[in-house]
Amino acid sequence: QMQLVESGGGLVQAGGSLRLSCAASTRTFNNYCMGWFRQAPEKEREFVAAITWSDSTTYYADSVKGRFAISRDNAKNTVYLQMNTLKPDDSAVYYCAARRFAGPALLRPDEYAYWGQGTQVTVSS
Repeated sequence: QMQLVESGGGLVQAGGSLRLSCAASTRTFNNYCMGWFRQAPEKEREFVAAITWSDSTTYYADSVKGRFAISRDNAKNTVYLQMNTLKPDDSAVYYCAARRFAGPALLRPDEYAYWGQGTQVTVSS
């Protein structure tokens, strides 16, 4: 089993930045692909970004490309999501998730085995 704990959410003005962190409780963190998803009220959970375990290839939703950056520190068992130029539409609960293998499944929330509890991000206009 793997536990994931997100932190770093909060309230920020439009145009501002936040960095989310997700700490994993596993000795095999470097064998897992990591993803960030978000869910706004009354909306489905959507893909934000993902990073593979093998070569740290990154993937982004079109809505966040050029503004968000996902990274990982395997020595700290942590994945990050740097969010810049935030917009009110970015407001949501942000979740990190882990799955073993890469591929198209990285973009689908139902393909992830482990989830954190989420952290709220609110962007005011």
